[in-house]
Amino acid sequence: MLTIWGRANSVNVQKVLWCCEELGLPYERIDAGMQFGRNDQPGYLAMNPTGRIPTLVDGDFVLWESNSIIRYLALQYGSASTLYPADPKLRASVDRWLDWTLTTLQPAERPVFWGYVRTPAAQRDSVRLAADSAVVANLWRIIDTQLQGRDHLEGDSFTLADLVLGAYARRWYGLDELRDRPQFVNLERWYARIAERNGFMQYVAAPLS
Repeated sequence: MLTIWGRANSVNVQKVLWCCEELGLPYERIDAGMQFGRNDQPGYLAMNPTGRIPTLVDGDFVLWESNSIIRYLALQYGSASTLYPADPKLRASVDRWLDWTLTTLQPAERPVFWGYVRTPAAQRDSVRLAADSAVVANLWRIIDTQLQGRDHLEGDSFTLADLVLGAYARRWYGLDELRDRPQFVNLERWYARIAERNGFMQYVAAPLS
């Protein structure tokens, strides 16, 4: 059985859990990170020298970095799945969004999420949060444009690109403080459909914390 180290409210852990649900994979999850600790202990650091979560253990194989983990799971256990397409062009298109999420969306989104969800209201910098939120809105505008006339980000089926961006869209649409959030018709239509998937409802839809 797979072992996944990481706390359930981490978006990067949620991606891996959701992927397991899509592939029908059993696993054991061990809490680690933030209030649970463990990720700074020698045993954990021997598996993952970055001390971050998640970490996947599959027999004698250990892997960290969430997007690498979901690619591995789809390749290793999803031979009949469309999550990670075999066609080189379609797979490269999926990879583009996974990479873009790490290099562009996550760094911009993180201060907004932490500012609203993990910072007490009295300590928030409202001016900075408004500016940061505007930056993130413009990134979601790119996704809204990509989804024009499409049901999925790439190809005709749900892929890892939809999964990863769906997990981040939950954080964007789950922030009640963003009352002036721009309306993105294509993004909202796609998100409503993504949010009906079992993996999303089980692992991603919980209140933000």
